[in-house]
Amino acid sequence: MTFGERFTPRGLDRDATFYVAGHRGMVGSAIVRRLRAAGFENVVGKTSDELDLRNRDAVVDLFSDVKPKYVVLAAARVGGIMANSNHPVNFLSDNLRIQVNVLDAAQAMDVERLLFLGSSCIYPKHAEQPIREDSLLTGHLEPTNDAYAIAKIAGIMHVQAIRRQYGRPWISAMPTNLYGPNDNFSSENSHVLPALIRRYDEAVASGAPSVTNWGSGSPRREFLHVDDLADACLHLLEHYDGPEHVNVGSGTDATIREIAAVVASVVGFTGETKWDSTKPDGTPRKLLDVSKLTASGWTSKIGLRDGLERTVAWYRDHVGALRGRS
Repeated sequence: MTFGERFTPRGLDRDATFYVAGHRGMVGSAIVRRLRAAGFENVVGKTSDELDLRNRDAVVDLFSDVKPKYVVLAAARVGGIMANSNHPVNFLSDNLRIQVNVLDAAQAMDVERLLFLGSSCIYPKHAEQPIREDSLLTGHLEPTNDAYAIAKIAGIMHVQAIRRQYGRPWISAMPTNLYGPNDNFSSENSHVLPALIRRYDEAVASGAPSVTNWGSGSPRREFLHVDDLADACLHLLEHYDGPEHVNVGSGTDATIREIAAVVASVVGFTGETKWDSTKPDGTPRKLLDVSKLTASGWTSKIGLRDGLERTVAWYRDHVGALRGRS
């Protein structure tokens, strides 16, 4: 495709090489599953031991060897409120380097289609709800994860700059809060939903009479099963092209207190739930406007309780060997 040429989204070549950066993580592994189920024969991924995406020369060498036609950039340093608050430099520096290296290498190797995955934390803390894509850069960020958000905003801008300068039909998607298989269930670094699953499941196993959760329980959150996200990613690559990023979510939300009650029910916890209001709540509400995605022909299929039942079953099957078990 040459600069200025109009691109019409179409079905991707199932025989072409498809590189998924971050293929072992929760998001990347779901995308690999979806691609293979859709008939892609040559899906490539490298573990962090095999390739440090922060190493520019190593990333360039990978793209030179693999020569992918399609790329999904799902690799990132991620963590919950505590990790983001305590290590902002790591979240900013690592993610910027990963993104710049992958995007520059993909540009140099003429990658045809690329999808950059960000996060809904890119939006202002007090953005109007539901949050539209054009809310980006209209207000102050949530301070507990502003470094990570700035890195992701830079990734969106990088993709848009490549579109303007080189005419490549690359796109960005901003998922809501995700959960599912291969999530990080660490007691120190996990996001809210895997933390709740682990906390309640351990309470059931130990016979604890109560569970104490962070914050007041009043913030509202939207959650999307990672298999739904993977399906949306393939859909966007085959049906959407445009400079503006696309929100990906379920379009519904609930309070953390309500979500905790569903988790407790799914794992079989019947004790008391307490709330530690001395701990931070984070953003008061974060619900994405998914009308752009819906207009393209995609909606989520996995309900919260169904998705939680699947995730709890996976967690219990893998609890002995989970990444971030500490």
